[in-house]
Amino acid sequence: MARPGRPAMPKPDLHPLVDAFLDMLTTERGAAMNTRQAYWRDLADVSLFLREQKNIEINKTSTDDLKDYLKYLNNKTNTKSGGNSKIAVRTIARRLSALRQFFRYLVSENAREDDPTSTIESPKQSRTLPKTLSEEEVNTLIKTAGAKNTAENIRLVCLIEMLYATGLRVSELVGLPLSAIGKNSDHLIVEGKGGRERMVPISTTAQEALKKYLNVRKQHISQNNDASSSQDRWLFPSKTSVSGHLTRQRFAQLLKDLAKAAKMDDGRISPHVLRHAFATHLLNNGADLRSVQKMLGHADIATTQIYTHIINEDAKKTVEEKHPLSKTGTNK
Repeated sequence: MARPGRPAMPKPDLHPLVDAFLDMLTTERGAAMNTRQAYWRDLADVSLFLREQKNIEINKTSTDDLKDYLKYLNNKTNTKSGGNSKIAVRTIARRLSALRQFFRYLVSENAREDDPTSTIESPKQSRTLPKTLSEEEVNTLIKTAGAKNTAENIRLVCLIEMLYATGLRVSELVGLPLSAIGKNSDHLIVEGKGGRERMVPISTTAQEALKKYLNVRKQHISQNNDASSSQDRWLFPSKTSVSGHLTRQRFAQLLKDLAKAAKMDDGRISPHVLRHAFATHLLNNGADLRSVQKMLGHADIATTQIYTHIINEDAKKTVEEKHPLSKTGTNK
C-alpha cells in the first residue's frame, strides 16, 4: 500500500535474486516487514529503470548503468512540483545503500564476481535536524484529543501518551501485542529492529491513559468471531485492518486530523515527530544520553547524539557531563 500522498508504485515481478535477497534480510538478519518493504521499493525502482532504459535485469547491471540511474535521480532533485515528484538527496543515498547491500549479497552467494557499486561515491547530504515539538504543543495535542470521551478519543490519548512516554517507533507501538504490557502496567517489553528486545518504562500519566483505554479496548474488536480472534491479541486492535491491529498510516492520519482540530500545523505533526519530542524533552531535562539511546532502541549512540544539537545549552552541558564517554570522546 502506498503511503498517504505517495502514488502507488507498479508492482513488477522482480528478478528471483532480489526475492532471495529480501528473504535473507528477514530470515538471517531478522529485518522487520517494514524494512523488507523499503528494500523492495528501492530495488523495484532501480529494476524498472534498468528494464525500461537499458533493457537489462538488475543482477546484470554495470557500474555505468547504475551511475546513469543515479544521474536520473539527481535530475529529479531539481524538478519543480509541477512535474515529477522531487527526489530528496537522502532518498538517493538510501537507494545506493540498498544497491550496495544487494550486490554484496550476490557476491557472497557467488551469483556475481564483482560489485558494481564499489567505486560509486555516496551523495553528500546536508545535516538535517529532527523535527520536534515543544512540551506545550504536546500537551495541547493530548488535551484536544481528550476533549471528547469516546472510545476513539480515549484510544488516541493513550497512543499519544504511550508514544511520548516511551519514544517507541510507530510500527513498534501499533504492533504491540497485549502481552507486551508488564506487571502492574509500568513497563513494556518491546521487540525492535533485528528482533532485539528491550524493556521500556511507562510514565504515570501514560499508565493512567493505558488503564482507561483498556476499559474500552473491546469496542475496537469486531463482534465477528473469526475476525475477533485475529484482533484480540493486539494492544491496539482494529476492525478494518488486514493485520488485525491499528496501522501506522491510520495513526498518522488521526494525528493530522487532531492537529487541525488543535489549530496546529498538521505538516509538523506525525508519530515520528512525537518520538523526536520524547528524546529532546528527556535530554532537555538532564537525562543521560545512554539511557535515551536504550529507550529509543538505537544500536549506535551516534544516532542518538543528533538530538543534542537541538536541545538548549544548559541541558547540553548536563548531558555532556553525565555522558559516560564524554571524557574520552570514544564510542566503544
